[in-house]
Amino acid sequence: MNTLAPVLLRLPDANALRQMFHLRYGEESKLGWGPRLRRAYGYHTPDDVYEALVAGTVAPGMAWLDVGCGRFLFPSNPRLADALAHRCARLTGVDPDPTLQENPWLHEKVGQGIDDYDGKGAFDLVTLRMVAEHIADPERCAFSIARALRSGGLAVVYTVSGWSPMPVLTRLAPMGLRHVVKSWLWGTAPKDTFPTCFRMNSRSVLQRLFAGVGMREAAFLRLDDCRTFARFRWLQELELRGMRACRTIGLPYPEHCLLGVYRKD
Repeated sequence: MNTLAPVLLRLPDANALRQMFHLRYGEESKLGWGPRLRRAYGYHTPDDVYEALVAGTVAPGMAWLDVGCGRFLFPSNPRLADALAHRCARLTGVDPDPTLQENPWLHEKVGQGIDDYDGKGAFDLVTLRMVAEHIADPERCAFSIARALRSGGLAVVYTVSGWSPMPVLTRLAPMGLRHVVKSWLWGTAPKDTFPTCFRMNSRSVLQRLFAGVGMREAAFLRLDDCRTFARFRWLQELELRGMRACRTIGLPYPEHCLLGVYRKD
């Protein structure tokens, strides 16, 4: 790989999203009611879009740093994790949580936070998947990301919007209640639920943080998030109908995620 050339950014198109859909959910004959329902509404989840973007960005020979990955690269897409772990030359995970040691895809595991990690400009790509909402010191985080990237490298930040309904409610709920609610809604294990800060969860804040360390926004997507009741068929359809109604009248869907890409000059 030519480390002097800027990393090529490929935003996912319809074909990339279609390929990711079948990689994640399986062959047509094996699709469950959830994927079929979402497809009927022309809807791709934020995870689908993030995974398609990363899949289109990771190139052979690339050095990739994943921040806060814990046990998984992609919790619901192990096939993609296998493919990309073999495609890149170096895959390093940085996370202070002990669950990092359970991650089978990483080539290198660093048991510390990104704030204290010196990547020495060795990485082409840095990804933060649902991590930004947990960062207590955004300035140090942005500095460490920039320090880890070589010139022309990319940082991909995928997180919830700090002003969506569910994050607002999360701020008000004690951790014990969060465990109960997340287990009921999404089947999340308590060890995969962490305290939140929401200090990097708007487009303007992300732009400011990365501009402060010599990086610029290369792309930004606002992704409708219709997954709150994804385990319950009739509630899932209500969400999708609400999304369709918002799109029809030109209003943003309230629950959404942010997907920002930032390039180091």
